[in-house]
Amino acid sequence: MAEAQPQGTGPQGTGKAAGGRSAQLAHTGLRPGWTTGACATAASTAAYTALLSGEFPDPVTITLPKGQTPSFALAVEELAPGRTAAMAGVVKDAGDDPDVTHGALVRATVRALPAGSGVVFKAGTGVGTVTRPGLPLDVGEPAVNPVPRQLMREHLAQVAARYGGGPGAAADVEVEISVDHGEEIARSTWNPRLGILGGLSILGTTGIVVPYSCSAWIDSIRRGVDVARAAGRRHVAGCTGSTSEKAAVALHHLPEDALLDMGDFAGAVLKYIRRHPVERLTLCGGFAKLSKLAAGHLDLHSARSQVDKGFLAGLARRGGADEALAQAVAEANTGLAALQLCAAADVPLGDLVAATARDEALAVLRGAPVAVDVICIDRAGMVVGRAEPRGPGEARQQGPLR
Repeated sequence: MAEAQPQGTGPQGTGKAAGGRSAQLAHTGLRPGWTTGACATAASTAAYTALLSGEFPDPVTITLPKGQTPSFALAVEELAPGRTAAMAGVVKDAGDDPDVTHGALVRATVRALPAGSGVVFKAGTGVGTVTRPGLPLDVGEPAVNPVPRQLMREHLAQVAARYGGGPGAAADVEVEISVDHGEEIARSTWNPRLGILGGLSILGTTGIVVPYSCSAWIDSIRRGVDVARAAGRRHVAGCTGSTSEKAAVALHHLPEDALLDMGDFAGAVLKYIRRHPVERLTLCGGFAKLSKLAAGHLDLHSARSQVDKGFLAGLARRGGADEALAQAVAEANTGLAALQLCAAADVPLGDLVAATARDEALAVLRGAPVAVDVICIDRAGMVVGRAEPRGPGEARQQGPLR
């Protein structure tokens, strides 16, 4: 299980409490945890270290994308005779988040491969395999998402440099990730419907699980708005997570205390700003989540609202899609797959979702003096749809934005 979180008011460990994402988390009093991706990185780092040195580091310390350095105690370890393979495992601690993977044992088994092979990922017992398009991984790939893969590659390269040949040494290994009882746990997730079969996905963009208690997080959103207004901020951004926050900052150069981590609670942001207006509100999030807002959902959590592909098909028709494309969108596996189909046909589905989400947000604001713009991003943080600022009383968008 992971040791104590980094020092500071939240997982960023900045010590700041004035405003922004870390201050919101500190205000909730909720304890953050670690993603399956962080656990897999720790386990694979420990296993590869043992493969090269004969000793398992315990605890094993990793560096997350934002610079935090958590340490993880090993729950299991095994070094095969002749160092042909090494296995290490850590127990996932999701903090105060009601995560179905809390307490799961994440294992990594590392085996040497011929020089030049690079790092090859394999799905072990309890980790799923992608069987349908529309996900950020190719069909047939183990369900280890791109950011955890990159994090593992970086840490394995550091181990190779330390024990295998100095700076620039390559890690040529097979990394098999498994999760005890993962196939059973995955039945409580959306993986089977998405075509991820055989177990869980290894996820995470920051390595940190931000816990969401509805009441505590909504209260933290309100505190964030209050802090921004007290600081004289006239433009704030409600973001669904760290990747969308980064996109909003890049586009609008907003300071930390103008950033609201709204998570799935779009309605909470809009209703509070309706009563406590700012001049401009940017909503930034993943295409799929914002398509839910466009369809009228104010709670964007996957347990309480789903991407409506029929709704997306209707927007695609508005953007010029023929009936064959509209039907393909309606039958797409994921929102991302629908977006890709439309992009290939030059139908601006991202802009249409952004514009419709903006109009829904304005409807919730009920004439409050707030101009709203919307930014849709993909999983890599690339902007895939935008709607320019629009204020109360302006006509609803009916056509594609170019």
